[in-house]
Amino acid sequence: MQNRTAYNGGVGPSPEDLDACLTTELASVLSAARRRATRDGDRQVDTAHLLHGLLESDPAVREMVDPEGGKVARLLGYLVQRSIGFGLRWHGTVEDSGAVPMVTEGGSPGWSPAAAAAMDGALDRAHARYAVRAECLDLLAALVDDSECRAVEILRRAAVDTTLLAARLDRQTQEPVADEL
Repeated sequence: MQNRTAYNGGVGPSPEDLDACLTTELASVLSAARRRATRDGDRQVDTAHLLHGLLESDPAVREMVDPEGGKVARLLGYLVQRSIGFGLRWHGTVEDSGAVPMVTEGGSPGWSPAAAAAMDGALDRAHARYAVRAECLDLLAALVDDSECRAVEILRRAAVDTTLLAARLDRQTQEPVADEL
């Protein structure tokens, strides 16, 4: 089982270096999350934006979250409606799940502290399995590891067992990686 406290929560790579650390699919998810945050009028990309991008972009993420089927549509419905539904209470607030101390200076501009910690966690998870680049499932695992983030709140609201999801993700980590160097 993967050590859930291994995430460094540090500053991480610069935005220029980040692209070299991500698969094309994960880079696309981050771009979609940034666009969604801007379109929603949010000052920062949060973990819900990241989850939305993951679910829309990656079939492996959808399969991992919902192996029996039926919950992804509900999840996407919650995410799409966040600007008019229960997510209204988030509008204009900074997501701080407590995963890392609130950053006042030198943090990741445009990212909530929880989203920045999730990105660091995804990179750490990829490095732990000796992969060159973080994948979408690495980011999903990092999101699920933060039980207080908005993404996990949405998963739970859609009746996704996040403990079981974390276990599935940990089992997936044990499989060999065919990552290009």
